[in-house]
Amino acid sequence: MGNKRYEIVEGGGVTTPKGFKAGGLHCGLKKTDRHDLGVIVCEVPAASAAVYTTNLFQAAPLLVTREALGEGGILRAVVVNSGNANACTGAQGEADARAMQANTAEALGVSKDQVAVASTGVIGELLKMDRVNSGIEKLPAKLRNDIQGSDDFCQAILTTDLVKKVSCVTLTVDGRQVTIAGAAKGSGMIHPNMATMLGFVTTDVRIGASLLQELLREVTNVSFNMITVDGDTSTNDMLVAMASGLAENAELTRSHPDFAAFADGLRHVCSELAKAIARDGEGATKLIETTVVGAATDEAAQAIAKTIIGSSLVKSAVFGADANWGRIIAAVGRAGQPVNIATVDIRLGDILVLEQSRPIPFDEAIALEYLKGDTVGINVNLNMGSGQATAWGCDLTYDYVRINAAYRT
Repeated sequence: MGNKRYEIVEGGGVTTPKGFKAGGLHCGLKKTDRHDLGVIVCEVPAASAAVYTTNLFQAAPLLVTREALGEGGILRAVVVNSGNANACTGAQGEADARAMQANTAEALGVSKDQVAVASTGVIGELLKMDRVNSGIEKLPAKLRNDIQGSDDFCQAILTTDLVKKVSCVTLTVDGRQVTIAGAAKGSGMIHPNMATMLGFVTTDVRIGASLLQELLREVTNVSFNMITVDGDTSTNDMLVAMASGLAENAELTRSHPDFAAFADGLRHVCSELAKAIARDGEGATKLIETTVVGAATDEAAQAIAKTIIGSSLVKSAVFGADANWGRIIAAVGRAGQPVNIATVDIRLGDILVLEQSRPIPFDEAIALEYLKGDTVGINVNLNMGSGQATAWGCDLTYDYVRINAAYRT
């Protein structure tokens, strides 16, 4: 584990923390027979928090979830559909989201004010509510507290994703085992400040809703807000965290001796999910990890790293295994942040290609082999200060255009 204060749980899922069940089924929103409706349920009122897309056009489910959490930061369940975003659907869309909330609450025997709602899929089409309502009636029978329940839920939230995305860790708080787990979806319309992604975190730690909200925002800024696939920010992005408190530790505060360990564990879970989204970008063949150090501030490093990772020219060069560092330095220069144009170093992995802003001879054949790998590291040192950040993205391929050219068909 090194200096990490958590242990990675292989095969864990959102049902691994104490108090959680999950499930999923096919209700008919998707043309295939893949699951398209899922739910996570906590057996006790869970301290909860959420962060949302910055897109001004926010889908109806986000409005409903904001209201639910505004009642006191407590949730018992979150219901999710894929295959339809329920976005830009007007008053009917909002009524449908509220119906999903109310019907799920009735099916589970909980208060509707403690049910969050999320949707993902095509924008601008009304939900087929007869199918959704029929599926909600069947959801309680699908609930499981094992990995199958987690897997069924993970399948229910996917759209163009090729793989499910999960992460799970354990750590010790007050001598008690605490588990943090997460599931996410997302592969296209992904850009910093949330993406077309949905994320769900469950934990059995005891923590107040307000502190969980603060921590979730902090962690999101260095994980989900540091990924991009295509520069588009969706209408439906949401990350929800629920804490059952069943680990029975003393309630976490910032002064608690184990708070930093919990924060590290949450950061790991969210970062792994973020990287999984970037790696599964529509049509992607490679994960790109860009690290910027030596910046004037962390915020400057974040902006530069995100500009590099979001550059279509950089992404295309990585797809073609072309060691064209000129595209990287161009992105650094247009990020709108302080840069000493005479002190920039750039490495592709460990291969130095630019030192003090001057080209360095390198073996093109070795660089080609490195860039053919499934993970490409771009490392930039500005040699100005102590600011640093890491961002994740993917290459830009022919398949990205093919997938998005026919998204509705």
